[in-house]
Amino acid sequence: MLLLAYYKKFMKIYVRNLKFSLFIIILISHLSVPNYNLFATDRVPAENIEQFVDVFNRIKEQYVEDVNDEILFKAAIKGMVSGLDPHSSFLSSDDFDELKIGTTGKFGGLGIEITSEDGFVKVISPIDDTPAKRAGIEAGDLIIKVGDESLKDMEIGEAVKLMRGEPGTKVEITILRKNVDEPIVVNITREIIVSKGIKTKIFNDNIAYLRLSSFQSNSTNDLKSAIYKLKKEATNEIKAIILDLRNNPGGVLGSAVGITDLFLKKGKIVYTKGRTINSKLEYKATPQDISSGLPLIVMINEGSASASEIVAGALQDHKRAKIVGTKSYGKASVQTIQELSDGSALKLTTARYYTPFGRDIHTEGIAPDIEIKRERDKEVKLPEPYNKDNQLFETLKIVTDMMAAKL
Repeated sequence: MLLLAYYKKFMKIYVRNLKFSLFIIILISHLSVPNYNLFATDRVPAENIEQFVDVFNRIKEQYVEDVNDEILFKAAIKGMVSGLDPHSSFLSSDDFDELKIGTTGKFGGLGIEITSEDGFVKVISPIDDTPAKRAGIEAGDLIIKVGDESLKDMEIGEAVKLMRGEPGTKVEITILRKNVDEPIVVNITREIIVSKGIKTKIFNDNIAYLRLSSFQSNSTNDLKSAIYKLKKEATNEIKAIILDLRNNPGGVLGSAVGITDLFLKKGKIVYTKGRTINSKLEYKATPQDISSGLPLIVMINEGSASASEIVAGALQDHKRAKIVGTKSYGKASVQTIQELSDGSALKLTTARYYTPFGRDIHTEGIAPDIEIKRERDKEVKLPEPYNKDNQLFETLKIVTDMMAAKL
């Protein structure tokens, strides 16, 4: 009865505003569908609706400028969703279109995977062979300005719009970097960003090196083919494999499962947990190991996220691979994108990934078995372009020791 009385009072006050009234009717309908369970925990309490309406009414009557109802509603929804975590967001129809452009694989941009942190845009990792990578952008950098415009507290979708543009045009970005006192200003020329496939190399005549920069729908077959090709091209028999997932921000879950399965014969690979039935999934290995048990090393760093962490975590749990490098990013949540009736969309975190032994990747990340810190610009005895990669140099020494121990 209390809720019904409030509803009548509510409608009387706001009947003058048809759009607002319709919104409230819809909202109240979620509270008052005749299932006689109005006060269940999954319903919105009437006092919270009353508070929202009170704030809305004060803004409409007292704010210094007249504000369109739709702007207020959209701002309220955005605030509600963005307050959940850095990966959930409400997308306007324009933002949703931008997202779809980004997932087609070709667009004019810088070549970085980003998230939001401390009110700024944080680089998860630069993408191989892109303007950002060539300009020296690093995982963990905070982008604080694009041109003269501050990104402080800017929605990530708006920041993306500033950084994207016509290929060939220039953009200036200002970044903060850990252990660097002054902001760094970088000028970058936008390019069409196309994620590359797999890079391969044979070291010491018998060590297969495979660099995977992202997980795409065909990555499992590509990696499998690359391994077979290296075995065929090698002058000596391949004795060990290095899988380089540094600065790999992730991608398609199926590819992470498939690539892990290439090296495991049995056991769980990854599972997800959420509140809905559809968010509870489990993936297991099939009886195969295309490397026939060869020593395997996986390289990770702070730019390795999501699918990269699934692969590293599973192989580490099953003691199938040695993980080297630095601790991974710690982003292993599932976002589902639900298009709404007006063309906008809700991007919502609905589950989290866990390693076979139950480690929460999202909060813990993946710690390497052997830590190898990057030493910027240190020259090592490797052929170009690997001659400044001290982590790979040290990894090759570890692989050599593993091969010797197996003899």
